[in-house]
Amino acid sequence: MQSQDVAHRHAPAASGPADVERAEALLVEHYPRLVRLAYLVLPPSLGRGRRVLTAHALTQRALPRGRKQADLIPAQPSGRTHSRRDPGDPAARESDPGYVYLRERVLRAALTAARPHRGLPPLLPRVLGLRLLPRSGGADELALDQRLSKLSAPARAAYVLRGLDRLPDQEIRKILDAAGVDDPGGALAMANSVPAQPGLLSSPEFDPCTLQARPTDLLRRRQHTRAALGAAAALAVCGALLALPHSGWGPDGAAAPVYAENPAAQAALDPGKLTRVSPTAWRSAARTDFSAWPARGPLTGDKDLLRRALAVWARPGQNVRVSATPGTQTGGPAGPPQLLYAGQVDAARVVILYDGLRIARYAEPADGTQGAALDFARVDGATGADASALVLGRADGNVQYLLAPWVTKAATRDLLKPAAAPTPLTVTGGVTAPLTSPALATGNCTSWTVLQVSGGVGTQLATDLGELVPARLTAGRPGAPGAAAGPEGLQAWAPFACSLATERSSGVRSVNAWDYAEQPLPDGSGAGQWVCTRAETWRGDGAAALAQFRVPGSRYGAVTAKGTDTAACGPRDPHVLAGVLWKSKGGHWYLLAAGSPDTVAIHASGGITASAPGSLLISQATKGAQAQLKGTLAGGKAIDGLH
Repeated sequence: MQSQDVAHRHAPAASGPADVERAEALLVEHYPRLVRLAYLVLPPSLGRGRRVLTAHALTQRALPRGRKQADLIPAQPSGRTHSRRDPGDPAARESDPGYVYLRERVLRAALTAARPHRGLPPLLPRVLGLRLLPRSGGADELALDQRLSKLSAPARAAYVLRGLDRLPDQEIRKILDAAGVDDPGGALAMANSVPAQPGLLSSPEFDPCTLQARPTDLLRRRQHTRAALGAAAALAVCGALLALPHSGWGPDGAAAPVYAENPAAQAALDPGKLTRVSPTAWRSAARTDFSAWPARGPLTGDKDLLRRALAVWARPGQNVRVSATPGTQTGGPAGPPQLLYAGQVDAARVVILYDGLRIARYAEPADGTQGAALDFARVDGATGADASALVLGRADGNVQYLLAPWVTKAATRDLLKPAAAPTPLTVTGGVTAPLTSPALATGNCTSWTVLQVSGGVGTQLATDLGELVPARLTAGRPGAPGAAAGPEGLQAWAPFACSLATERSSGVRSVNAWDYAEQPLPDGSGAGQWVCTRAETWRGDGAAALAQFRVPGSRYGAVTAKGTDTAACGPRDPHVLAGVLWKSKGGHWYLLAAGSPDTVAIHASGGITASAPGSLLISQATKGAQAQLKGTLAGGKAIDGLH
């Protein structure tokens, strides 16, 4: 149970001398942001592992040595304290002279290290026996990293200061000038060539503080020194050959060396043995799932591209960024997979494959530069509406889908405008025109664009939540929900669409909205609406239920309770109970609670003691009071309030 009233507290005034301890506290407070800044400014040519270690080294070197250097940090303005500041608040950061000072030192060091023949020694820092890498992102992060790699270090710094710290160009110009950049205006102009994507800059792909560790050459390290030197020499020669200009992709592209030589593994790497389904097979197929999809796209005959995709799937190399929805295995296919698509999407060549349980999307830069992305998603048991669309790619705030062959019409809708007619969407060769992706949206939620498809499975709505497979939207009582594309479903979703943002990148298969109660308000201003939205996952566990409440005249609902790994609001337990502290227009506080229709009694205890027969409870309360809710169902079963 949550209160809809938020109290704002102001920190007491305080100030103190600038010393080494304060400098260290400032660095620790802002360390993740400063390291991310250094990592993004350093040249990608260093490699992800070396960039991580170098970014940490440069940030830690920014700590002043001794009290004389620490005294150079301007003192904290009176009226503020260090302990009450929010490091995530841009205004608080920019008003903190200590953060501004440390950022300039980190930026200057990163720019110096990015210059040819400058910076850290070529072999330091390093971690023996391990490769430390940031979490892998998807094709969008890969595309942004490649765009940034083409910028100069000052231009990257300008782009990052604008995207991460949300600074105006005038302020960025001053910072670059203070950091020793010769042409700040030119750096800003060059940064303008890359579209602003602050959401991607904040993703785990560019977070050098959230790392995954991988071993280096285990087998080679176990061999004798002489053999190790020979292997190192061979690797150096191969690296030189790969680095020759205009050498292009090798036979296996970004794949790691072969480690399996059995017939099944070899068959899975042969593009000639890929399963291909005819364009009309779905009409007579026993199931309408991904196995009935034909192979589409202009590059389905590019054997070299398909060979690279299969080889990278089987053994992704160190330059491959691998991501997977929760609970999805990333190992190679057991046999030849099915080809669903091969073609160019924006600045990448994309191959989509299906092995009966998973969708794998391989993406490589279309300009032939090194690097690739490999994304996985579980789709076991997907049929009909669950198998109607796949994400081909995302760029510049948009998403493109590959549609099932049984889809006859496609359109877009804004869930926040239920009365508006759908906007037709152009489909060419099964590929939609780009449409706005809510998964990439930042800032306030003013719209929520969804995909509407019509065909053999009726009219369905699906939304992009950052996965390869869009989440299907339904509305109605658990166990028997209907498609959300009808008038009632659209009305049910309109006030609560923005809450879908909480389910991004969680492996969500479908989300249902259940309008389970309507409660007259005690001040006579109308009736409040209670809705439970439940997100089901492909893996089964991790399902999340949100209880939401909307008062008359309010455009959006408010989340009052959340349950994770719960059966509430679902087909196995179609019951729910939730409450909220509500303030009337007259300034009085009340506890409002509502249960599903089969609730025969509600009891509140703790900070509020109250009981009521039926499925609704209203009790006078005080601001900030906490209560525990329990309900009784018609059959005598007890249920707890969702929390």
